[in-house]
Amino acid sequence: MRRFAAGRVAEEWTSFLLACQFLTRLPVPARWDPARMASAARWFPAVGLIVGALAAAAHGLAALRFPPDLAALAAVAVAMLVTGCLHEDGFADVCDGLGGGATRERALEIMRDSRLGTYGVAGLSLMLLAKWQSLAGLPPVLVPLGLIAGHAASRASMVVAMAGGTYARSAGAAGSLAGGTGGRGVAVAIGIAALPVAALLLAAPAAALAGVLGLALAHVLTRLWYGRRLGGYTGDCLGATQQTGELGFYLGLLGWS
Repeated sequence: MRRFAAGRVAEEWTSFLLACQFLTRLPVPARWDPARMASAARWFPAVGLIVGALAAAAHGLAALRFPPDLAALAAVAVAMLVTGCLHEDGFADVCDGLGGGATRERALEIMRDSRLGTYGVAGLSLMLLAKWQSLAGLPPVLVPLGLIAGHAASRASMVVAMAGGTYARSAGAAGSLAGGTGGRGVAVAIGIAALPVAALLLAAPAAALAGVLGLALAHVLTRLWYGRRLGGYTGDCLGATQQTGELGFYLGLLGWS
């Protein structure tokens, strides 16, 4: 029994490291294994905890010497640095594809193009400005927990989108995630994301609830946005889901704090 439990823990630890490797630029000791990625998805919110904690640390350090605007900018910048702008790139690609592609095939073709177009530049600029100003406007005491909860919950939103959708391409980087995130994986992901949200509920109940509602609304609208045009999700769509969910969470916090 102990051997089985130890093997299970080792397997989940490997999945967690793969999730870190997939979503961040952190130097984790994991060998890439696409076959394990579907099970690794449940740990995406745990990766969000790490990203949010690093962003919160950057905010706290910057706030010691600089005004709230610059502290918020430091938090946004560190999150982008840790993730290699993975989700921002996905959001920009979706803006380009859905903005410039008249057909499903053309939209998918544009989204695969590494070049950034007008819609992508405009969308990403507005997204970064909105996240920056939302964090700058929050009461300083709520920012650390808000960052940790926002990054974790928005990555749980990605897992829910995978579980409830179909992969829109015949092949792609996110294809290894498709079809493997069942109810148990979603439950684990939501459970992980619920931990910092629960802590935020204790500190500011109304703001925390508004943040969750903001994330939920962003999740639904984003899936409608790409789902109706593409008939499913791509890796870029998951990045867009994370970005809009994170912003929705911050806006909810800001509106009720």
